[in-house]
Order: sequence, then structure tokens, then C-alpha cells
Amino acid sequence: MKKVFLSVLLSLLSIGSVFSQFDAQYSQYMFNQTAFNPAAVGEGGMIQVTGQGRLQWLGIPNAGKTLVFSINSPLKIGNSNHGIGLSFLRDAVGLFVNQTGHFQYAYKKNIGSGVLSVGADVGFVSLGFNGDSVTAATHKITLSTYHTIAEDNEIPQVNVTGTSFDMNIGAYYSTPNYYAGISYTHLNRPVVSWTDNSDINLNGSLFVTGGYNYVLPGTKYVFKPSGLFKTNFTTLQLDLTTRLEYDNKYWGGIGYRIQDAVSFLVGINLVSGLSIGYSYDFPTSKILLASSGSHELLMVYSFEYVFGKRNSKYKSIRIL
Repeated sequence: MKKVFLSVLLSLLSIGSVFSQFDAQYSQYMFNQTAFNPAAVGEGGMIQVTGQGRLQWLGIPNAGKTLVFSINSPLKIGNSNHGIGLSFLRDAVGLFVNQTGHFQYAYKKNIGSGVLSVGADVGFVSLGFNGDSVTAATHKITLSTYHTIAEDNEIPQVNVTGTSFDMNIGAYYSTPNYYAGISYTHLNRPVVSWTDNSDINLNGSLFVTGGYNYVLPGTKYVFKPSGLFKTNFTTLQLDLTTRLEYDNKYWGGIGYRIQDAVSFLVGINLVSGLSIGYSYDFPTSKILLASSGSHELLMVYSFEYVFGKRNSKYKSIRIL
């Protein structure tokens, strides 16, 4: 009953996604794969600092706002290669605020023409609910003639927050021409408790991603199709994206999220390892009647620091 009520309440107080995934949504997923796959840390061969922000469905009150920050680096211990990283997320949708923090680690092994990485991250998930906003909105919401929000002990009437241990796992294989990854979030199925009457069970989600680099003969253009599939085994979502990059500096592309939106992507690799990307999602569902779309901004800074040397090296982000 608690799960059913929370789902109904969320849909009443905000417009939820056609896919009820708990994990945050990204259109520029190919540039920040550590956000959903810990095995991707250290893949670029450089220390990489990433910031990503998303405004979901502008024009709809209480629509989603996502901020994610991460830093990851390759690590060599003896003759073995590893990757480590830290990732932080704040995702607000309706009256819910989801915050996470994870330490990420991956072990890397050369196999064939590429590198296989197996990784995991451990940390916390904190889920909050703005119960005072429920009280203020009761006059606008009618559940039934015999049921009122103010009399329901299942509904927090004050702001509440609960925290639980969280763990994700993944595997990632990359070569100069293509990559493929698979990961599973919330492996331990954390339970977040708000009150004696409210427990939130977080089910895991499966992510499968892949991409390819194709250099157009005789040109400086590189064609980069990619895809991301995710499911919590109740609903599913599929993103298909194609980008065209010129001279390892400029790129543009288009993507399609099944039954949800068409995405338009642009970006540039600037000097000293700084890259900026932007995407706009045009809704293809009935949400178009209430929203002008979604906006997403991405910034990545990649650099190499060598102890004992005065100068650092820089390069643009290496994403397949």
C-alpha cells in the first residue's frame, strides 16, 4: 500500500516520466558513463572532473532537476592497472529529493585489442520528502470522498529524510574503435526509512550501453553512434544517439528516447582539456502539451598530473 500511495502521490504533485525509473536520466550519457557504471572510472587515461546539470520538462511545476559531479582517475599499482573515483548526485522530482555519494573502483585487464574493466562502488543513498508541501497542497488534491491526505498516517506531514547503504557493480570493455558496458545499480536493494509507517524499497536497475567510432575516409569527421538501454524489470527505456565529430574538436548529433523525446546535442573541446556539451530534449509524448522540453549542460575537464614534473598535460575527453 505504501508503494502504491507514493507512486500515486508523485504523479499527482508532479508529472512523472513515462518510465518510472528511480535513477536519474541523461541525454549526454556517453560523456559521463561513471554516473551509472563504476567500471568506467579511469577509462580516459587522464584525471577527469565532470559536472552535469539537467532541467527536466520546463513549464511543469516541480519537474525534475538533476545535478551530478564526479572525479575519476586511472591508477597504476606495480604492473596492474586500476581506476578510482568519487561520484555525487542530487536529483529532485516533485516532492522527492534523491541524493547519493559513492566511492568507485575498477580493476583493468588488457584483453585482445582492448581493456576489460570490472568495477563496483559503495556509498549512500539519501531520499527526502517535502511533507510540509503536502499540507499546503491538500486543498488542491482529492483522493476520494472517504479519504483525505491530512488524515492519512502513511503521508508525512513534515519534511523527512532517510539514508541507507548503497552498492552498484559493472563491467566495461573498450577498444580504440568501440566500447560496451553493463551495470546494475542498488545491488543490495536499500531500504530507506522515514517514519515507523514509511519504508521505501529501492529496486535495482540494469544498464546496457555501447558505442562505435567510424572515421569517414579521407576526412576529419568521425561518426559515433551509441545507445543506452535501462530497465528496472518493470519498465524499460532505450536511448539511441548518433553524433558527428569534426577534427576532435566540434560535435553535433541527434538522439531518440523511445516514446519520450528527440534530443539534439552540440559540443566543443576547448583548450587545456576543457569540454562543454549541451543537449535539448523535444518531447514526443503528451508532455508536449505542458512542457517546452528539457535542457542539459555538461562540462568535463581532463588532465594528467605527473608527480615530480612542473608541467601538467592536457587532452580532450576520449569518449567512444
